[in-house]
Amino acid sequence: MAFGTQPDKDGKVNEGLIYGPPGDRTVHLCIDMQRMFDKGSPWAVEWLRRVLPQVCQVVERLPSQTIFTRFIPPETLDDAPGTWRPYYEKWPQMLRQNIDPDWLRLLPELELHLPTARIFDKPVYSPWMDGRLHRMLQEERIDTLIMTGGETDVCLLGAVMGAVDLGYRVIIVSDALCSSTDETHDATMEIYANRFGQQIEMIQTEKLLAAMV
Repeated sequence: MAFGTQPDKDGKVNEGLIYGPPGDRTVHLCIDMQRMFDKGSPWAVEWLRRVLPQVCQVVERLPSQTIFTRFIPPETLDDAPGTWRPYYEKWPQMLRQNIDPDWLRLLPELELHLPTARIFDKPVYSPWMDGRLHRMLQEERIDTLIMTGGETDVCLLGAVMGAVDLGYRVIIVSDALCSSTDETHDATMEIYANRFGQQIEMIQTEKLLAAMV
């Protein structure tokens, strides 16, 4: 499948806004739509650009309510703590000392929305680890997160599960997500839709934007 929502065991898709349209205490959290995940990179996500039009639509609707996260690798191998060290021993070409700094930037189609939209940098999969993002959102009285980006089964997974634990309403835009592998994308989407059906809402871009009119 690798696109949109996934069916449950009865062939039905758990999709829709269970709690109604998102209100004015909403942020669009767009995960790691960066140039280092575009074609030409060792970390290229094959269908990143396939979902980019849907991501752009959400940003265009919510430019001042959008926060783009960026995954920032360590400068050197010595800066990689714990099990991140063997991770970057496998991917030394992705250390900051070895990559073009432009690779850390957002895709050009998204970068044009700065500085109306904001950037939040993180060194690991989850944006919640050091508490900065949660504090910022709480100061702004945000209670709902619309999520797009990638990868479905890695960084977006970390963002989603942390948001659920912190009590945010989580709305996943099901056709605005991407991953490197179809199989684990599909499996993760099924978990989002069915295992966490009371805490995670899933909806396609067109239906979300229509509901926000």
